[in-house]
Amino acid sequence: MTMFPLLLDPIAFTLGPLTVHWYGITLGLAALAGLLIAVQEGKRFGLSPDFFLDLMLYGVPSSIIAARLYYVAFKWGYYKDHLGEIIQIWNGGIAIYGALIGAFLCGYFYIRAKGFNYLRIVDICVPSLLIGQMIGRWGNFINQEAYGGPVERSFLSDTLHIPTFIVNQMNVNGVYHHPTFLYESLWSLLGLIILFVIRRLKSLRAGELLFTYLIWYSIGRFFIEALRTDSLAFQGPAWLAKLIDALWSPMTTAFEQGYLNPAEGNIRSSQLLALILVIAGIVFIVVRRQFGWAKERYNDPLINHKRAAGVSESDIVIPQQTEAVQEETETTKNDAEKEDHNRPV
Repeated sequence: MTMFPLLLDPIAFTLGPLTVHWYGITLGLAALAGLLIAVQEGKRFGLSPDFFLDLMLYGVPSSIIAARLYYVAFKWGYYKDHLGEIIQIWNGGIAIYGALIGAFLCGYFYIRAKGFNYLRIVDICVPSLLIGQMIGRWGNFINQEAYGGPVERSFLSDTLHIPTFIVNQMNVNGVYHHPTFLYESLWSLLGLIILFVIRRLKSLRAGELLFTYLIWYSIGRFFIEALRTDSLAFQGPAWLAKLIDALWSPMTTAFEQGYLNPAEGNIRSSQLLALILVIAGIVFIVVRRQFGWAKERYNDPLINHKRAAGVSESDIVIPQQTEAVQEETETTKNDAEKEDHNRPV
């Protein structure tokens, strides 16, 4: 008899008729971690924790709904005959790009209603999105979903040196698979460190942290997505499918693409969207700088544009980091005043 390793139970615990899944707990932890780092960074700009708490309370449901609708739209051939399963998100089946669409749309209306520059607030929040994705992927791990194509156990344990508990969970019906959740989680962790570093650069303009995040995540997603066997796909032109395969081809030295059902399509939607976002992000940064449109910096004072036609001192929040710059400015101002005072009339 073949012995399979002990797998993790997707159900954490039950309380009477209520069943609590690890997937939901993981998403909750992801949202909490994102909230905490946004609140911490927001303090530098004088934003209250309630600002981010309210944003999360609106944003998380919006993200989940949009992520589910995005997934269902690509799987409508199945869900049209299983309408009752559309709401069963605890069994997995949400798309991160859909979640981002929901989060950005909800954030747009919330931030504009509060009177702040949209790009400035999103810049503060994008590390929260990345840490949320990093943690949330472990829900896929517990559910045994979003994995890649088949591999040998030795590849996971001896070549990649992945911990045994992860290797065991990657055994699906006796076949080991690429832990694509782990690849994406580690990619997100590295991206988070990069965002933490570059957001302290004085030259960083408003909006550039957002597009750096989109570029970084999308590069990783483009290459990792092709390893998966459950990609959302559509039927597109042959030239586009060949282009995407050609861009991914350097990976063939170490990996093979996961199976893509021809009935689903010939283009993985996440790969195409990732490619578009990488190009759009680079163009956004270069064009705005080239034409001088990116004047506001990430670390500039944060202004509430809604309070009054004239901006009062209470509407401006100076980041803690710029205190030294303020002192330098005050010194320059005082020197200028002395020069004017001593100037002959």
